[in-house]
Amino acid sequence: MNDKVFTKPIKKQFEFDEEVAAVFDDMLQRSVPFYKESQKITEFFALKQLEDGGVAYDLGCSTATLLINISRKLKKSATLIGLDNSEAMLEQARKKCEAFRADIELANADILEYEYKEADLFISNYTLQFIRPLIREELVKKISASLKKEGIFIFSEKVISHHPKLNKDLIECYYDFKKEQGYSEYEIMQKREALENVLVPYSEDENIKMAKNCGFSHCEVVFRWANFATFIAIK
Repeated sequence: MNDKVFTKPIKKQFEFDEEVAAVFDDMLQRSVPFYKESQKITEFFALKQLEDGGVAYDLGCSTATLLINISRKLKKSATLIGLDNSEAMLEQARKKCEAFRADIELANADILEYEYKEADLFISNYTLQFIRPLIREELVKKISASLKKEGIFIFSEKVISHHPKLNKDLIECYYDFKKEQGYSEYEIMQKREALENVLVPYSEDENIKMAKNCGFSHCEVVFRWANFATFIAIK
């Protein structure tokens, strides 16, 4: 289904409700530059990391597309767990898992409060940016503490530049991308207003510093397009 969420005047801040869940896969493809490519990189490292008996979490799994793709290629007996606090997203995820016969555990959960098993891998796709900065670091600490030694955390985030002109140009570059995907100026401005104070991005350096402050020995970017980046942090 095509994303038409912001063709009408917004009445509330952005949330992952039924309307968004119904068009979310289309929204991702048209709103996140090179989304498929960043997901392929995530899949590659996830599949290399998981061994028999391994455990992987996808935090903010939305409609479970990534976990389904990993499940279809996984040749080991590992446990894949998707967590999300949007029941509308999880309803879409359950339907897709059933259609693809994917063996994935899905749970409606608060990722800040959830009791994690010891894991080999955590994934977070554009999820941290929706968590208030004051508690974002606490979650990353919890992720690090739940990982085995040399476990990895793969996370993708929208990023900012602290250079004013460059940051402005990065935003303009991104808006040009969205226009090429068929979004109107009106839709772009509507979504930007809806996300105001809901999505709070860090810079590339701030994300790396956060990971290292939270118990990871190494963190670097493995994919970036303008103001979108995929990071890998190694415990």
